Amino acid sequence: MTKTPQRRRIYLAGPEVFLPNALELGAEKCRLVAEAGLEGVFPHDPKLKAQPAGNGVEAERIFFANTALLSSCDALIANLTPFRGVSADAGTVFELGFMFALRRPIAAYTNTAESYHARTAVFRDRAGFADADRPECEVEDHDLSDNLMLEMALIASGARLIRHPSPGAPDMTDLTAFRRCLEALAQRLGS
Repeated sequence: MTKTPQRRRIYLAGPEVFLPNALELGAEKCRLVAEAGLEGVFPHDPKLKAQPAGNGVEAERIFFANTALLSSCDALIANLTPFRGVSADAGTVFELGFMFALRRPIAAYTNTAESYHARTAVFRDRAGFADADRPECEVEDHDLSDNLMLEMALIASGARLIRHPSPGAPDMTDLTAFRRCLEALAQRLGS
């Protein structure tokens, strides 16, 4: 009996899991990944949140479920569009670093063209210093989309950050840059 080769699994990291239409958007991303001959893994499981939990048990379940999913995947595509501040979602950043540390292929995109430095300047003007940042603190200026560790991880892994500016505020549902990442990653994986 001939065994059918298993599709390579792609972890789809990003703050879309927090959107009201998370399941629809995740399904669309998985559909696009399947069209490319791969399997998309969208880390949104309502069952994990449906189980009654307290004292951090739910957070622990989600953490271990997501790190197990990451470990089961062959590659990652991360949405690094700024979310809840000037930078990418912290959980997504962790996931990108996790896969980089495993030496698995990574790809990433952002739906804003502004550099990290430019976004930080605007944030500082509006925010009133609600966090630990202060005017005397240095802001890195490497003309990158986010902290240099993110883009340098992509470059070191043989990829580059895909920037796709959305008109107005960045649009988490715009999949133009996601498609470009998927195409590049599928070529790298030979599918």
